[in-house]
Parts: sequence; structure tokens; C-alpha cells
Amino acid sequence: MAGGVSANGTGAPPQAGVLEGVNPIAYSPSNPITLFIIQASSPDPLRLLNQPRVIAEVIGGILLGPSVMMRIPGFKDTIFPTASMPVFSNVANLGLLIFLFLVALEVDIRLFTQNWKAALSVGFAGMILPFGLGFGIAWGIYHQFLVGTTDDPISFGVFGLFIGTALAITAFPVLCRILSELNLLRSGVGVTVLAAGIGNDVTGWILLALCVALVNNSNGLAALWALLCCIGWTLLLVFAVRPPFIWVLRRTGSLQNGPTQGMVALTMLMVLASAWFTGIIGVHPIFGAFLVGLICPHDGGFAIKLTEKIEDLISVLFLPLYFALSGLNTNLGLLSDGITWAYVIGIIACAFVGKIAGGTLAARGNKLLWRESFTIGCLMSCKGLVELIVLNIGYQAGILSETTFSMFVVMALVTTVATTPLTKALYPPWYQKKVERWRRGEIDWDGNPTVEPGQEPPKTVESQIRRLMVHLRLDSLPSLFTFITLLSPEAPAVSSHPEAAEETSKGSEVVQIKKRPLEVHGLRVLELTDRTSSVMHLTEGEDFYSLRDPVVNAFRTFSQLHDVAVSGRVAVVPADSYAETLMTQASEVSSDFALIPWGEYGSVSEDQSFPVAMSASERFRSSTHLDFINQTLEKAAYTCNAGIFIDNGFGGITKPVDRPELIRSKSAISIRSYRAEPAALPVANKSHHLFLPFLGGPDDRVAARLVLQLAKNAHVTASIIHIIPPPPPPNRAQPPSPPPMAPHPRPQIQHKPHPPPPHHNHPRTLPDEPQSDATFLTNLRAALPTSLATRVVFAEHILSSSSPISPPSPSHLSLAPASPATTPGWCHRRQEEQGRLQQQEQERGGAGLSSSVLEEIVMLAQKTVGQRVKNAGMWLFWAEGWAWPG
Repeated sequence: MAGGVSANGTGAPPQAGVLEGVNPIAYSPSNPITLFIIQASSPDPLRLLNQPRVIAEVIGGILLGPSVMMRIPGFKDTIFPTASMPVFSNVANLGLLIFLFLVALEVDIRLFTQNWKAALSVGFAGMILPFGLGFGIAWGIYHQFLVGTTDDPISFGVFGLFIGTALAITAFPVLCRILSELNLLRSGVGVTVLAAGIGNDVTGWILLALCVALVNNSNGLAALWALLCCIGWTLLLVFAVRPPFIWVLRRTGSLQNGPTQGMVALTMLMVLASAWFTGIIGVHPIFGAFLVGLICPHDGGFAIKLTEKIEDLISVLFLPLYFALSGLNTNLGLLSDGITWAYVIGIIACAFVGKIAGGTLAARGNKLLWRESFTIGCLMSCKGLVELIVLNIGYQAGILSETTFSMFVVMALVTTVATTPLTKALYPPWYQKKVERWRRGEIDWDGNPTVEPGQEPPKTVESQIRRLMVHLRLDSLPSLFTFITLLSPEAPAVSSHPEAAEETSKGSEVVQIKKRPLEVHGLRVLELTDRTSSVMHLTEGEDFYSLRDPVVNAFRTFSQLHDVAVSGRVAVVPADSYAETLMTQASEVSSDFALIPWGEYGSVSEDQSFPVAMSASERFRSSTHLDFINQTLEKAAYTCNAGIFIDNGFGGITKPVDRPELIRSKSAISIRSYRAEPAALPVANKSHHLFLPFLGGPDDRVAARLVLQLAKNAHVTASIIHIIPPPPPPNRAQPPSPPPMAPHPRPQIQHKPHPPPPHHNHPRTLPDEPQSDATFLTNLRAALPTSLATRVVFAEHILSSSSPISPPSPSHLSLAPASPATTPGWCHRRQEEQGRLQQQEQERGGAGLSSSVLEEIVMLAQKTVGQRVKNAGMWLFWAEGWAWPG
């Protein structure tokens, strides 16, 4: 039976498909979708290659072509028959049009105008030198592979112009992604490369349009008319189309709130109309789509929001089809002799030498360091998918033959793959930090501090937090606000009216001595993905979002109203760089303490779509979030003290555990008049009771000092309970232990308060020196001021359980007891002490806090606080200089 007709050839085609024996992959002009689905699905498995997406897609297309898969007998006629290629090509080129529109949306001309001097010099030098080298090598390629091999070769002038343009162009979209991956977008190198790349990109497309116009028109006069029409169309778009387009966007609110569905349709219609016009005048349709992207406004984030709506479909479906189509035209088997590979190596050398030399010399002329200049040159040599688009246009226009096309595809792959390793080798992170410190004047070029050792101010170890670094999250703002309220000093008295204050101040001068305010530095971290819109967030500038981000502004305003010196900014980084970014910020601001809230929904990134109810077990199951916490604590060991805050309603909001159920009841109130949630009354009781089970160690000492600092607030009381393990049973040998550095009394009564300490008017600064826990608590009580003596209680509790106490493993971290603003701290020893501790734990018969010990501490917290342990905040402390147990 045939694929589309009945057996006798006279009946209707079978309607049951494979059930009637129809070949499922046979091409049918009346129903081409079945074979197209198979063709579109072919590149997808090849994305599993461990390479950037563009490289994987290009290699996948090459594997599908005559280089590999089409060598299989019957593969081309079955999967890519000649009759089906028009449908495949139309869909691929439609995706190419919209992709070039997205590329133009990514180009922000403001970045070029703000850095025009460096952009112009680096961009010009980065184009003129490779263009000259390309024009030179084009002479040999033209006479070796075109003259005598084709019946009607194009003129050498057009061929040399195209080869020079192909070597001079820089892939701006891939360049943005490489800079974002290496965290260089906001550096001096990144800004220079981006600004130069914009000018390079636009100039390259203009030269390519000139090449295509010269090829597609029979004589020079017709090509001139085509270029004049293209220039006139550009002016029409800029001065006649753009102003009313922006007016319509403002009228519909699309400029402020993102494009509506109608505006997206209007924009796509403009893209297709412009592409149609540039196509009929003899210039490729992609130039029309590119021009519409250039006239779209960037005000209000319109370009970013428009990109978010259409980028996924283009990058996932349409663009891979174009790379597959490009791979079908690439035949590496034609590169079969020595002279061909010699020209391939020469093309690669011209591409590298021209770009690197031109960009390096121009950057050095702008007073950049030699290493920075070489980095700029290497980045400008990136070709990427823009080069492949240029090569495909040249192949379709008849400028390149199949052999020369394959040669330049190899050059594009090599230059793109080599860009990232070369940049990492020339401009590593340690060198970036060294240059930054050198330019700030902190060190000389050899790395020596510029300040003499005797002139350095002495570093005093403070017992209180003066600089706090906070990881800002939208779901943790209520609890963070509550914490800052407790930690900030008491608000001053309300000032009198200015006229009354002026009368009372006459004849008397009052000098007010202001105390040093608490400094809080907030950092909101947003995830940087491989999407175009995510990269555009960075190219718009982090400073732009730091000034307008609602979370940062709410945090900044709240802190200032509570007499706190505050700063806040936004960082857009990859998810695996969150921990490093937070600790780098803590180091830059010389933070005493870093506060990291646990995600409300157990995720590293913030999901702002809509809140969902999540149980406690689901909240702590995310392996990604646990890895982020572990990385943060590991890096905090060498930076500052850190606390992981797990909020269960500390900010005053009770969070549901399960989804609400529908309640059925009889009522005379109609549904329309029923109010589901009445207005919440003001909080009458603003008191907080802090409960700290002190287990010992440097982390618990940090926790105890923080509890005392929080207790300075008039609404806070605290209980610091020293947890003492029970004495060993008589029939069990006591393991040897190192002698204590100070006496450690252990009374045999449970929960007995210490005698009141002598009062002091001011707390004393306690050095963080090695000492026993009992001596530390004794000194801490002795340093209490009079105002805290009645609100802070020190006590001891001897565990009744026989289970040992030792530093808990990471699996116990989320099981610690908590009460309102509970602050248990866990001690983590140095690496050299781990062997001794583990041996002692094994001799004592276990490790970590057993369930019985945890239950006893929870019961003690309930007895002390006087309520059940709920709506709690829990803290896990990490002391400076102490490492995570391996």
C-alpha cells in the first residue's frame, strides 16, 4: 500500500494512518507536519553534549548533515527529502527573523554613547585589522576554490568584501553571555567590550547588507538604488514609525507595565513588514527585522519584558532548526587535502590575530593594563552564532561554495570555543581583585600594602554587632524587619515644633553626642540565567535596579526610620555564585555578622509568581538550597560570623502548613457580603523572650553576645541556659579528656539561677580568647549593665538523658528546637581538632544530638518561655575562623 493512496490507486487516501499501513515518516505535501515533527526533534538529543548551547546546536546540525548522518544510505531521502526542505527552510528562516529582532532588542545604543571614546577606538581597530587580513587571504581562497571550479564566479571585490566582513564581525549575543558567565559585565573590561561590540555589530550588518545588495543586483547602479532604499526605510522607521509607536505604547500602558497581547501582535507585524520590504528591494529580510528591534524603546524595561514573552519559543524550537539547516549544508568531508587545511588554519590565524591585535592595541591606547587589553582582544574575537548566520547568508547568495562554507564554519567553532578559556587564563578572579585593590590604593603592584605596619589602626575585637550584612529576600522581609527593630537602638524622643525649639534654644547651647549607629548592608541576589532577558537585566545596569528595586527600597526606608545606617543593592549572578556573592559583599563592607534567611519555599531563587502553601518537610528537602547554605557557611568561615535564620512566623505572620479546605456551614450572610479575612488588630504585646540553650564553643559564644545585644531592647527578655551533659554511669570508664583551661563548676541541681552579678553602667569589651564555657558565662554576667540585669537570666540545666552531646551533623541542622527568636548555636571545630573530637564521641557511644536530648531541650524551652514552640525563629551560628567539619 502506498503512503498516501489506496492500493488500487482510485480510492481516497487512508485515514487511519499507521493502522492501515501508512509509513509514518513518508512526506506528504498535503500533510507535511508529521515529517516536520521528526525533523524538528532531531537536534534535541544532541543538546546533552557538555558544551554551551550554541556550540551544541551547531555541532548537532553538522552531525545531521553530510559530514556524519547523511553518509548512512537512505537517511537523507527518508528524514530530509528534497521535497520537504522548503517547509523546513521557511520555519527555520522565520525563527531567524525573530531572533535577529531579539538581537537588536539586546543592543542598547545608550551603552555605546556613554562610552563612545573607548567603544569607537576598540571597535574600529577591532574591525579594520581583521578586515584587512581577511581581504588579503581572500585572494588565495578565491583563486584556489572559486576560479575554475564554478561556471560563473562572482567578482573578487564582492568576495573580498564578504570575507573581510566575516572575519571582522563580533557575536554580540554570545559575548554578553560569556561576560555574564565570567561575572565581567559590570567591570571595566566588560563595559568596554560591550560598548565596542555594539558598534562592531551594527557596522558588520551594514557591510553585510552591502555585500548582499551587490550580489543580488545585476549591476552597480541597481545595488546603489537598493542601498538608498534601505537607508530611506531606516529613516522612515526612526522618524515616522518610532514616535507613534511609542505613543501607542504609552497610551496602552505597555511602556510602564510591559507589552499587552495587542502590542506584541503589533510589534511582530512590524517585524514581518520590515523584513518583507528589505527582502523585495534585494537586501536580506533579516535586516528589516533587525531595524525594528533597534527602534524599540528601552524605557521602563519594555525591551526586556517583550523579550521575556517570545524568547523561549525562539531559542527552544525555531533557532535550533536554523542550525540544523546550516549543518545540512556543512560537509567536512570536502576538507580532504593539505592545501585546504592549510587555508583553514590560515583563516583561524587571521581571525585571532586581527581581532586580538587590533582590540589589544586600541584598549592599551585607552590606558588599560596590558593584561586587560589582551582580555578585551580575546573577547572581541568571539564569533558565535552571528558568524554562522553571516556564512549562511553568503552561502545562499552564492558568495561561498560548499567547501569554503565548511572552512569558515570550522573557524567559527574554534574561535567561539576558545574565547572562554582564553579569557579565564588571561583575566582570572585573583588578578581582578588585585587590580581592583591596586586602583583603590590599598596595595602596590607587587601586592604589598601601601600603609606602613606601624600606621595601621589597631583592630579591636568588639562584642557587639556594628555592621550587619543581610541577604534580602521578598519572602523574609517581615522577619528581617522585626529583627532590625530589636537590634536597632531605641528611637529618640519626638522633636518639638521648629518655632518652639528655636525659642527654648535661645541663650543656651546643648551639645548632643550621637552614638555610632548600627550599619545594615542589604544585598538582594537575583538569578542570572542563560535567557536573553536575564542578560539584558545586567546590561541595563545593576545600579538601575538597586535604585528602583521595591524590596531594597522598602528595606532601606524601614531601616532609616529606625535610626539605622543602611545601604542596599541588587546583584544579578548565576545561582551557583550566590554564596560567593554574599560573602564577597560581607567582606567588602567589613561586616561583623552575616544574616542569611532560609527560603520560605525552600528554593534558592525567589519565586514571585504567587505564594503557595508548603509543609515544613517540603521546605527543607531541597538539595539545591542545602548546598547553598553549606557553601555560604564554608565561605563565611574565612569572612565573618554568619547566622542562618529559619523563620516560622517571627515577623508576626502565621504561615499555613496545609492548603485551606472549603468549609460548608449554614449562614444567612450572602456570599457577596461575606468577608473572608477581617482587619488585623495592632499587636498589643510586643515583648519577645529569647531562649538560648548554650552547649559551648565559639559559635555559642557569638550567639550569647548577640542575645545580650538584642536584650538591650526594652521589649526583649532572655534566658541563657547552660546545657551540661549528665555524669557518666559508675560502671563505665571515664574517657580521658584534656585539662580545662579554667575551672568549670557543675552544681548538681537543675535549672538553678546564678546569683545576681555585680552591676556596671557600661558593658565591657570581651576578647574572644580561648577559655572554658563556664568562665565565659561568668565574665559575661559580670559585664552586664544595670539595665539588663533584671531582664537576662543565666541558668544551668543538667540533662537527664544519657545520650552524649557533640556537634550535630548537617542532617540535624533543621531539627534544632526554637521558640520566639530562639538562638541556639552549634559549635564547629577546626579541622585539626576533628580527629580528637570524633574519637571522644565514639568512646562516649555516639555523635550529634539524639532525639531524646532534642526533646528535653524543647521541653525546657517550653517551660522557660511559657508557651508551645511555634511561630519561632531559629539561628545557626558560624563563628569566624572555624571550618565546617569535613
